[in-house]
Amino acid sequence: MRPGTRPWAETTLSRESDSPTENLGLPLDVPFGAVHETLSMTNASSATAPVVRGHVRRTVAVLRQRLPFTSTVVLAMLLLAVASGALWSAMEDRPAFPFIGYGVPSLEAGRWWTVITGSFFAIIPWYYLPMVGSFAFLVGFAEWRLGTRRAMAVTIGGQVVSVLVATLFLALCRNSDWVWAARVAGNLDAGFSGGALAAVAVASATLRAPWRLRVRAGLCVYAGVAIIYVGSLADLVHFFALLLAVPLGKRLVGARRAPRPVGPNVREWRLLAVAGLLLLTIAEVTMFFVPGTGPFGSADGVSLSAPELVVLIVLAVPVLNGLRKGSLVAWRWAVGLSAFVTLQGLVTAVLIEVAVLFGGEYDTVGLPLFFVDNLLWMVELILLLVGRHAFLVHRRRRYTQSPGAALARTLLGRHGGSTLSWMTTWPSNKYFVRADGRSYLAYRRHARVAVALGDPIAPDGTAADTVTEFAAMCENSGLVPCVFSATDATIAVTRELGWQHVKVAEDNVLDLPDLEFRGKAWQDVRTALNKAAKQGIDFRLVRLADQPEPILAQVRALSEEWMSGKGMPEMGFTLGGLDEAMDPATRVGLAVDAEGKVHGVTSWMPVHTGAGEVSGWTLDVMRRSAHGFRPVMEFLIASACLAFRDEGARFVSLSGAPLAHSHSYGNGGGPARMVERALESLGRLMEPYYGFRSLHAFKAKFQPRRVPLYLAFRDEADLPRIGLALSRAYLPGLRLRELTKLVRKLSKGARSLTPPARRPVPAASH
Repeated sequence: MRPGTRPWAETTLSRESDSPTENLGLPLDVPFGAVHETLSMTNASSATAPVVRGHVRRTVAVLRQRLPFTSTVVLAMLLLAVASGALWSAMEDRPAFPFIGYGVPSLEAGRWWTVITGSFFAIIPWYYLPMVGSFAFLVGFAEWRLGTRRAMAVTIGGQVVSVLVATLFLALCRNSDWVWAARVAGNLDAGFSGGALAAVAVASATLRAPWRLRVRAGLCVYAGVAIIYVGSLADLVHFFALLLAVPLGKRLVGARRAPRPVGPNVREWRLLAVAGLLLLTIAEVTMFFVPGTGPFGSADGVSLSAPELVVLIVLAVPVLNGLRKGSLVAWRWAVGLSAFVTLQGLVTAVLIEVAVLFGGEYDTVGLPLFFVDNLLWMVELILLLVGRHAFLVHRRRRYTQSPGAALARTLLGRHGGSTLSWMTTWPSNKYFVRADGRSYLAYRRHARVAVALGDPIAPDGTAADTVTEFAAMCENSGLVPCVFSATDATIAVTRELGWQHVKVAEDNVLDLPDLEFRGKAWQDVRTALNKAAKQGIDFRLVRLADQPEPILAQVRALSEEWMSGKGMPEMGFTLGGLDEAMDPATRVGLAVDAEGKVHGVTSWMPVHTGAGEVSGWTLDVMRRSAHGFRPVMEFLIASACLAFRDEGARFVSLSGAPLAHSHSYGNGGGPARMVERALESLGRLMEPYYGFRSLHAFKAKFQPRRVPLYLAFRDEADLPRIGLALSRAYLPGLRLRELTKLVRKLSKGARSLTPPARRPVPAASH
């Protein structure tokens, strides 16, 4: 994930500039980052008990401060279960249950308190696991989003109102010919699930799209299947809880309510279609395995046979996955299946009507449920037809390619770009070019993810349209869009689209006009320049492709020496190599002694700022000899900065290092913070092999100006696939199985490099 700089041999500590290694007696070829991380891990393991106690204290503090209502109710449920013995003996079998459980009989007998007391018990012991677990999760989420007072009001109010409405409904309907209502009206129930569902339904109004629709779709699928095909008293309470809470959610959340959507977008249409088909599939499974008599009659004669159910599941699973991706083929299969079931219901209705006209007889067992089931399939069919524009992804779509790198270089020179934009001209990139041909985004396609690299190259004022159209192209192609190593300007655009972002690196920029290597902070750099002069090492700023074969052979040997010491695959994507350094537009710095020996090499990519002007240079390849001039990298970078300054350049970028940056969590924490922590852990694993963190610390010697670089993505559900795509982008030759083995190797290697416990190495300044 490092935008722009290849890991290099200087990641090991030198005797001259990193003396702490000598004091510790550690081998010189151990990367600085590995030493620091492994020593920290060792010190932490020696204090395991205090750390565990600290975690426990922090957890208790969070529960008390952020979730007092949820934790209090859960604790009360468990204490009452133990005190009453309901945890090991069924409460519904006890004589006291009519005085605790709620329902029509209890309220008719004047036991109004059962609406409250029944909330804290489960009717049988094993029900405590789902009851307590779901309450802790759902109400805890609601309390976190809404605050304690509002969550308490919504949960208690939702429980009381849903129980009373369900009871009143049954009381009004039991004297009719509705057998189900008469049967359920005589039952009692217990549990706090109605309030918990009401709470999470209201809290869903605080979520942004598409999570708001996802949560509500899941709740509706559950409640719909339960009330139609099972129909217990608890299911009726759940149904009324959601029926009342979902429409009132926006009003009840007050100032925290999310912006009103303008209408379902492509992803939401797909989600609605998936939710409908999932509901119908789960309904068929429920009727087969849990046959019962719900509000619309018995499932006998309506449920599928075992072979039919197997066929439905085998067909529905790939169709559901295809609908999620917007597949046109899956849409056609779903339409065909829905139309077949709907037509079956219509034919049955016609036959019944004909039988009635001619005085015939027909079997009415399960007929109401049959028609309700077919009505739901008809709704799914209508939904698929209305939202057909969201399912245009062909299985074998031919992706249109732009003229390629030539056009990219032309537009980059014309409009300018960021310090990483020259990477968009490298091979293996694909290009999204707007219809007017004036702007583009370069991207890599892996694991059905389009990973755009850096900011769009576009005229002023059109970057937003480029990103928007790129995202639309991805949606219509079944790809997950994201932008990697984007600057603040692009993040502002993606934020308007409702996307999220997380910082993945920091660009290190040096302003050249006033650059002078004076003061204590530049001591290492001055030392490198002075020693190079004394040892007769010259700096050459050249085009690598123009160099004689002896020089090229030494540069190749340096690169092979660096790679052989890694024992790991060479990385790509934003990490250039010698092939990229051979580009005539790229400048190369060489450190050559009087005998013609090359001690180190750096490559610099041009930074176009518009109108054909190159105002800066970005560091890419860094290679050094393990047995040559030690501070060669300080010498090469400092010499290049002086040379570019003399040529009139305004800045240079030392680029960033993947998986290494100062800690500043995007989006104010939450999921983005978890993503950064995952990247931080991956950085620790890879540090012994690639030294990204050591490289990041090394660049601090040049006192750079930090420019954050971000990963922009639609929402957190895309992150697992984006992570896989980035892994393949950086290690394109690895398959998933090989990638798994590589992660295991990294974990084992990181543990094997852990040295004996010593005093910590001083951390580099960020």
